[in-house]
Parts: sequence; C-alpha cells; structure tokens
Amino acid sequence: MSQSGSPSTPPNPQANAQPLPGVRRVIAVGAGKGGVGKSTVALIAAVGLARHGASVALLDADVYGPSLPKMTGTSDRRLDLDKQTGEVLPVEVAGFKLVSMGHLIDPNEAVVWRGPMAQKYVQEFLQRTRWGELDYLIVDLPPGTGDIPLTLAQSLPLTGSIVVCTPQDVALIDAVRALRMYEKLGVTTLGIVENMSYYICPHCNSRDEIFGHGGAERAAQELNIPFLGGIPLNIALRAHGDAGNAEACFTDVEPPVRDALDGFVARLAQRIDEQDSAGSAPPQLNISG
Repeated sequence: MSQSGSPSTPPNPQANAQPLPGVRRVIAVGAGKGGVGKSTVALIAAVGLARHGASVALLDADVYGPSLPKMTGTSDRRLDLDKQTGEVLPVEVAGFKLVSMGHLIDPNEAVVWRGPMAQKYVQEFLQRTRWGELDYLIVDLPPGTGDIPLTLAQSLPLTGSIVVCTPQDVALIDAVRALRMYEKLGVTTLGIVENMSYYICPHCNSRDEIFGHGGAERAAQELNIPFLGGIPLNIALRAHGDAGNAEACFTDVEPPVRDALDGFVARLAQRIDEQDSAGSAPPQLNISG
C-alpha cells in the first residue's frame, strides 16, 4: 500500500503488455475530469482518420456512461457473437468499427458495478473482439484517473494518449492530473486538445471566446507537451452529435469548423508518425505543482 492508503501502481504497467494481433497503434483519449468532451474528441479522431483512408476502431471504455452509441446513431444496435469462435463482432458505422457497453444494455439502464467488474468487461472487449487489421484503435476512457486506464496500460502497449481540456485556467489543474497518470503508466502523451475552445456564430461567422481561451494551450506549453489544436463550440457539431450523424461533423459544418477539425486530425496523425519514428520510450515530464 502507498502512504496515501491506496494501492500503488506497478513500476511500469506497460512492461508486460501484449499487443493485439493486427492492431498497429492504440491511442487512449482521457481527461482529468468529466464534462470536457473527451467522447466528442475520440469520435472526431476516429471519423477523421477513417476519412483519410485509415482502418480505425473505437472502443467506448466508459462503461458507466457510454455515450458513443447515441453520438453515432447506433443505440438500437447490439453486439453480435461469432458462435463458433466466441468473438465479439463490432458495430460498423461512419467508416470505422465501434464497441460499447451501450450496445449491450438499454439506453436508460444504469451500470452499477464495482471497479473490478468494469475492468473485467474492458479486458473482455479488448481481447475477445474481432478487431481485424487496424491502423488505429482509439480508446475513449472514463473521466478521471481510476482503474480502467490502469487496466488498459497493463493490457496493451499504447502508442500514446490524448488529453482533453477546456479553455479555462483550471484546465491546467486537470491537465496536470491526467498527465501525471499517464507518466505513472509509462504512456507517452501525444498532445493536449482544447475542446469548446471558442464559439463561431453560424449566421455571421464571428468568433466569441465564451469560456475564455488558451488555457489548454498554455498548459501544453508549460508542460512541454504538443498542442493538437482547439475544437470550437458550435451548434452544428452539437446537432450532428444529437442526431448520431458523426460524418456530418466534417461535411455539414461551416468552413472554419471543418478546418479546425481537419487541423486537429492532421496534427494528431503527424504526432503519431513522429512517435512511431522515435520509438516507444515516453518523454520525461517535468511537472510541478
């Protein structure tokens, strides 16, 4: 036990992680707190990379609050099993594969589990799903720094993580918490994304910084972590998410919004390529406070 009374993490959870056959890269998307839009960012990354011709899958590992079925219009679909092999067959939508607890339960049903049960289901999804040949497996983690990120780090060698923040100055606090978690897990942080970064009026294209601006970018600079860009707060993005039309976030939005999303996806792909070239050793972070 650690001095705080909580179980200490292994010295390097990634040391004994075993890759999934056919899966080239695993990207974790997380945040130090809830409500910052990490599922939106994970979905935009999956759709954007698939639009560029990559083979992509998205695992909704937020077993307590699975929102991706709603955001992809697949809430009424259920996961199938191959009766001969026992493999889980993912739902296919918007050019990528999707697996979520939301495809196993009623949308209005609450998942009331202790941590070990949630960890078990994430491991089952990872190991029993027929992923096929993938360029990217993106994992949408639950908020915070709990058991499931540790389970993921112990199960799979991760290419890296994306930290999602909001514009306020308090984003620095949440970024530090998430970055410390990934550092302890031996996982490289690919970069920080500022969600709800600014508002673009759909009528006049004027820009307003409703929640302030630049908190996540300043956090990235202070922590010497790449800044992957800002995703605007936009009515069309909200409407497409509510309607479950993920592809429309790139095709039926104002040009400044589309440019912001395309820029984020391009910087993410470039950062992953740089990480591939540099090897898997995580950088040494100098985090104070």
